[in-house]
Amino acid sequence: MSGFSSDWLAVREPYDVAARNTTVLDAVLAAFRGQGSVSVVDLACGTGSTLRAISGRLPARQSWRLVDNDLGLLGTAATLARPPAVTVTAHAIDGPVDLITTSALLDLVSEDWLERLLVEAAARRLPVYAALSYDGRVSFDPPHRFDADLVAAVNRHQHGDKGFGPALGPDAARCAADVVKRIGYSFVEGSSDWTFGKADEAIQGEVLRGFANAAGELRDLPDERIADWLARRLDMVAAGASSMRVGHVDFFAMPMPIR
Repeated sequence: MSGFSSDWLAVREPYDVAARNTTVLDAVLAAFRGQGSVSVVDLACGTGSTLRAISGRLPARQSWRLVDNDLGLLGTAATLARPPAVTVTAHAIDGPVDLITTSALLDLVSEDWLERLLVEAAARRLPVYAALSYDGRVSFDPPHRFDADLVAAVNRHQHGDKGFGPALGPDAARCAADVVKRIGYSFVEGSSDWTFGKADEAIQGEVLRGFANAAGELRDLPDERIADWLARRLDMVAAGASSMRVGHVDFFAMPMPIR
């Protein structure tokens, strides 16, 4: 489900933690306040970043079932250091569940896949916390004349098939909101943008190269213009003169109380 290397996940994790929307997180935590325990299924868990980000704020007794198709990442996640009252397993889903979580997944899946997830959750009256869905907003400081063309190409690339059918890409959060309204869930959302300052050279370089590769795969922009854009941007990063913002959205969907 994740399709990312452990090195990339390690580079991005502190920025993910900083970006998580506190209003959405507060809604997640309020839903479980007063409970003695909670059982969580984390989809596309990677190395366990969602667990690390929110487990300290959930009820003390926790059972996490981590789901990913990368056995190497699962192996890393299953060996996480954790408090004694928190259990972690990395295998097929079974048993009771109180909460579904996922991070950086929904922009990679199709509309049908997302609708099935939310409808199946609703059939079981399970809340869903989904963090860090890319929403297509990117800004650079200082700007470059080719930025808009390059970002538009990245956003077109995001709609390609990532293994779940035609991907929602930047439309994931909007689509989720539409489905949630149809199934009668409450919905809290908020921005969770990555913000990279001038000292954040490593992750800026990774993101810029990823953007250039994505744009190049479409073959609808001249290779030389992409290469020139990337070279100029990397020069700015190396000179300590570049900052970036990459737009993401978090949401928490929860069944309405039964009257």
